[in-house]
Amino acid sequence: MATKLYRSRALASLRQGRVAEARAFSTSIPQLVGYPVGQPKDAQNVRSAARQEAPSPLTAPVVNPADKYATKSDNLHKYGAWVMGCLPKYVQQFSVWKDELTIYIPPSGVIPVISFLKYNTSAEFTQVSTVTAVDYPTRDQRFEIIYNLLSVRYNSRIRVKTYADEVSPVPSITGLFDGANWYEREAYDLFGIFFVGHPDLRRIMTDYGFEGHPLRKDFPLTGYTEIRFDEEKKRIVTEP
Repeated sequence: MATKLYRSRALASLRQGRVAEARAFSTSIPQLVGYPVGQPKDAQNVRSAARQEAPSPLTAPVVNPADKYATKSDNLHKYGAWVMGCLPKYVQQFSVWKDELTIYIPPSGVIPVISFLKYNTSAEFTQVSTVTAVDYPTRDQRFEIIYNLLSVRYNSRIRVKTYADEVSPVPSITGLFDGANWYEREAYDLFGIFFVGHPDLRRIMTDYGFEGHPLRKDFPLTGYTEIRFDEEKKRIVTEP
């Protein structure tokens, strides 16, 4: 057998010697360190062994979900009342849900309220995270414009909401936050909301003479026109 696997009998004999050395080495290690080579025949199978009971049963959660935001919600209620007291002309109401504070203002209060939240030393919401909108077609003022502000100094957030319809504009906050430029362009493109004082209010996501505003609830799924690339004209064409 060795002559069939190896061309040389010397190599075959060398291989057998190496295997014997490896077996001797593997069996000698447990004996040297004092470990048993194998388990006794009467050893119990660990799968069928009885499990130890928990030292103390858990009857209540570690953190009660009802009390998780209790302290922070109380503080946000106090802060919302303070903002409302500082700007009673513009802040109509406020709400707190868990750790989120939302204040509601008319369109005329966008610049005064956001300026106050940015420059007041007890607020310092110096960063605008997003400016977005939601469409509620059944309301008189169908669009709800939402400003999410961040205070890096106090590690807190606040949400400001106002309203508008198809024809009434909203003041632009690009004079306060340069980062709101593209956010307002996106709201104009997708909802058709006009922002007065915006330096470059044009579409940003749709193109090629797009008709309508896709995120309105009354916008058809297939759109008003079909847009395709014409191979003969080598350009984008629109068809009804």
